[in-house]
Amino acid sequence: MNTLQVRVVRKIQEAQDICGFELASLDGKPLPAFSAGSHIDVQVPGGLTRQYSLCNASTEQHRYRIAVLRDAASRGGSTGMHDAVHEGDLLQISEPRNHFPLQHAQRTLLFAGGIGVTPLLCMAERLAEIGADFRLHYCTRSAERTAFHAQIGAAAYADRVQFHFDDGPAAQKLDLAREIAQPEAGTQLYVCGPAGFIEHVVGTAKALGWGSEQIHLEYFGAAPRDTAGDAGFEVKIASTGKVYAIAPDQTVVQALQQHGIEILTSCEQGVCGTCITRVLEGEPDHQDMYFTDEERAKNDQFTPCCSRAKSRLLVLDL
Repeated sequence: MNTLQVRVVRKIQEAQDICGFELASLDGKPLPAFSAGSHIDVQVPGGLTRQYSLCNASTEQHRYRIAVLRDAASRGGSTGMHDAVHEGDLLQISEPRNHFPLQHAQRTLLFAGGIGVTPLLCMAERLAEIGADFRLHYCTRSAERTAFHAQIGAAAYADRVQFHFDDGPAAQKLDLAREIAQPEAGTQLYVCGPAGFIEHVVGTAKALGWGSEQIHLEYFGAAPRDTAGDAGFEVKIASTGKVYAIAPDQTVVQALQQHGIEILTSCEQGVCGTCITRVLEGEPDHQDMYFTDEERAKNDQFTPCCSRAKSRLLVLDL
């Protein structure tokens, strides 16, 4: 994965507990191009790597813009960005990647929950630029916690955005069943935000008859998982034939690392797909939020940072 060094040219308070960062190249040259829905990996002070969606217009190459929510349950990523990164600092990032691409559609519906607005904001910019038919529903706890509120209000596409505040009057809250009551063959739905928000949108859409091929989602973090029932299992490395035990309280990545076998990771939550490893034999217990149901059913790859095994042994293409 190619990495770039960039400078933080601007850091601003976008909303309560949300900081925005504008990144630019050191020599003033254009940054690698990106498409709506792209993200970058950022090496956060303290040694962590985290993924942040690009939220500026994809036509811009002089800067990347990201926004970071301070997470009360942060493992060091969001607090590192908020507290240890300042204007003028240098950061190491990856080139943009896109696991959440915008597809051509007759109509596009965007549903953002909190900081999940970042990739959808980039999509709105792109859709507005090409004159596409779209609508953005942006749900937050309050106006004070709504990043880009003023920017969206001043945008040329402001009339295609609806804000929904948890603490606001009932009349302005999102009535999802009404908004997507009639499945439309030429319409695509995109949703990003907390796991509960995504599950609500996806579950409602499917219950109303929307097809899986019309629904696109991106998680920003994994929901807490009950690990009480986790059992040990074994993995076999195909290239050497060696077998290693994975304890109930270990991930595959952690266990193999103890034996000098490194698997590239990033989010460590099964969200980003960095650690995806091919499975040659055995049945994974998928705990990721990256693969589709169809991809999981194939059982030919898994995310060793969080997923486990249903079979006694997994043979990995390592």
